[in-house]
Amino acid sequence: MVLFTYVGKKLEQLCSPCFGVLLSFFKFIWFPVLFFYHYILRKMNQFSIEVFYFLFISTLGFLILNAMDPRTPSFTPRKFDLFFTSVSASTVSSMSVIEMEVFSNAQLIVMTILMFIGGEVFTSMVALLFRSYSRHSAIKKGGRVNDSMSDLGIPPNFHDHLELGTIANRPNPEFESSKSDIFEFGYDPETVDDDTDQLKFKSIKFLGFLVLGYLLLVQILGVISVLVYLNVISSAKNVLEQKGLKTFTFSLFTIVSTFASCGFVPTNENMMVFKQNSGLLLILIPQVLFGNNLFPSALRFSVWAIGNFKKKAETSYLLNQFQDIKFHHFLSHGHSSFLVVTALVFIVVQFILFSSMEWTADALSGLNNYQKFIGVLFQTINTRHTGETIVDLSTIAAASLVLIVVMMYLPPYTSFLPLSGKGSSERNSHQTKKKSRSVLLENIVFSQLSYLVIFVILVCITERKNIKEDPLNFNVLNVVVEVISAYGNVGFTTGYNCDRRLKPDGICENKWYGFSGKWSDGGKLILIVVMFFGRLKKFNMKGGKAWKLL
Repeated sequence: MVLFTYVGKKLEQLCSPCFGVLLSFFKFIWFPVLFFYHYILRKMNQFSIEVFYFLFISTLGFLILNAMDPRTPSFTPRKFDLFFTSVSASTVSSMSVIEMEVFSNAQLIVMTILMFIGGEVFTSMVALLFRSYSRHSAIKKGGRVNDSMSDLGIPPNFHDHLELGTIANRPNPEFESSKSDIFEFGYDPETVDDDTDQLKFKSIKFLGFLVLGYLLLVQILGVISVLVYLNVISSAKNVLEQKGLKTFTFSLFTIVSTFASCGFVPTNENMMVFKQNSGLLLILIPQVLFGNNLFPSALRFSVWAIGNFKKKAETSYLLNQFQDIKFHHFLSHGHSSFLVVTALVFIVVQFILFSSMEWTADALSGLNNYQKFIGVLFQTINTRHTGETIVDLSTIAAASLVLIVVMMYLPPYTSFLPLSGKGSSERNSHQTKKKSRSVLLENIVFSQLSYLVIFVILVCITERKNIKEDPLNFNVLNVVVEVISAYGNVGFTTGYNCDRRLKPDGICENKWYGFSGKWSDGGKLILIVVMFFGRLKKFNMKGGKAWKLL
């Protein structure tokens, strides 16, 4: 209890410097936001809603960051780089063009908030609670949800607009519904009895609060664990003292970043400076997994565990009628199980390759065997999609780097699902019935890989002068790593090294930020687009169907 009180007091102290700025800003924009919501936002489709959401919080984050003084008075970051950083935090991409130790304590708190509200678990939880509220309001008025949406001031098709989450690429029939079905706020159009309506509403409400509890519990335990570790292990605490970082700020920032799959760390060197602190890495590993790849499996297990003690009706409905809930993070038992197996297989494959290539290399020098084991495990788990690192990626073997690129490209819920004839026939039948609203648009939309190739080509055009004059740093592989990392919202980077320049000029200075920090503004702008594209890639997971490779 003392620890929770301590955490609460620290949060109050850390937020007080930026609270006044936030309050004044919200008062200034409140009425314009209301006007925009009633007359513009409600008329937008789901894709536009999400684009607006991430643009809004990115712009708001930039304005607040720009209004605050950095920690280093001798250096003031460029406004464009601050906006890039805000986009990177809100889209949980952790692409860096500014050294992290430049930011003041208040700025780090703002970035923490951006990562928290931009994280996938948070946005999906908000959508669930909104669905719960809309159902509850309709039931209280004695009507169906779909019939009473207008009474709530919500247009009938507004359920297509508000879900802020990632639609994974689902190869089995249970997830082959259209986007409008996936984000259903109302009841099914078929006639159902009131008891079923009530149970469905209670189940959605229960699931929404369960995700909220999951979100808070995992992160609070993480913050407390990191705080205890830093206060017990002097070597880790000494690093923060030397860098002038507050222990609580570091703990809160790192846990929120890790759970949201962002990968930002308040230190310039990311986790490289803590590679010998195996205990700290072990604390962060569950945050990586439970906030990303294993979230659906952990959520289903939580529902099952709670159902053994209480809420038996709601948990039974969720476990057996999960298709009706249409919450894309709540998968079937089989899919959840195969998701765990697939994630573990990917980790083992990466671990074997990385260990065989780097065990005796300079990247892991100075570590004993136990520290190397934990370090390699931490590194391989972070390739999907968190991006925290204990090694300089520019120094590892090319084979390991290529495998990392593949892992960054894969969607978080990628899993091996054995095909079944029944499922295939059902899926084909459903797809036959589903008609496209815009055949022309579907014919010209490219696949994910096609767009990534276009982005790489555009970066190579904007950076063609650097590629010609500095080919060792600006090689195509490094550009591909940076673009795929931004697309996967990972944040891995090969960095930039002045020692690799063919023509040393005596002015170049090595900095602890990403490779994109040395790009032109045109290249950085393209990478901003890639980060947004990666955060919203769910809308094009099945693009490029019109192209047949025979």
